[in-house]
Amino acid sequence: MPPVEDGAFAVWLARQAGDLLLALRDELGFEDPAGLRAAGDKRSHDLLMTELGRWRPADAVLSEEGVDDPARLTANRLWIIDPLDGTREFGEQGRADWAVHVALWRRTGESTGVLAAGAVGLPAQQRVLGSEPAAPYPPLSPEVAAGGPIRIATSRTRPPYFLAAVAEQVGAQLVPMGSAGAKIAAVVTGEVDAYIHGGGQYEWDSAAPVAVAAAAGLHTSRIDGSPLIYNQSDASLPDLLVCRRDLAADLLSAVSQHS
Repeated sequence: MPPVEDGAFAVWLARQAGDLLLALRDELGFEDPAGLRAAGDKRSHDLLMTELGRWRPADAVLSEEGVDDPARLTANRLWIIDPLDGTREFGEQGRADWAVHVALWRRTGESTGVLAAGAVGLPAQQRVLGSEPAAPYPPLSPEVAAGGPIRIATSRTRPPYFLAAVAEQVGAQLVPMGSAGAKIAAVVTGEVDAYIHGGGQYEWDSAAPVAVAAAAGLHTSRIDGSPLIYNQSDASLPDLLVCRRDLAADLLSAVSQHS
């Protein structure tokens, strides 16, 4: 039986999907990366949809791998899931920067809502980060405390065009990583200090990791400083900033000058 409480249930779901994906890597190997990636997307999606249908049958679901049902727009509870975030990295032997995202959006007003729970599974790292209990606010690294450069996670393949200029202005070191979930998890754990993304994402890319980061007390917003809003008719949510609170003002200012 899974946990009843939504936050613990999200962690349980992310762990179940993560265990499946690790077993799939062992089963299929890496000789056919495209086949492994396709199987990972499908099997993880099928597992999450089955468990949500069994244990939360009244809730709506928005999945990267599913058909978007407009009925979600009037739902009071919506699970926003990415069954395999970082599909490219999942298909590369030895890479651990891929994730499973499970988030719950809950309506709080006639047209507004909040991320009520979230979990980011990092199966190849043998950990799951959840919003309940929240992760502790990350400590400042000794290098940054000693005056070293802050570290900004960025895409391995599609870094924002303005990020190099931002990094130069604030004196930051860019750290390429795989999935959005892995990048935000690295901010939560203190491995990096910020993550800036400038285009091409959807609600399922950020909902779960943003829920986890916000619960830990980190700054989360669009790159213009406006709130991240979920369960919109257009599921595109192209940019975001997740960082330590003390860095938010400087990073938002630098982005506004170069983006």
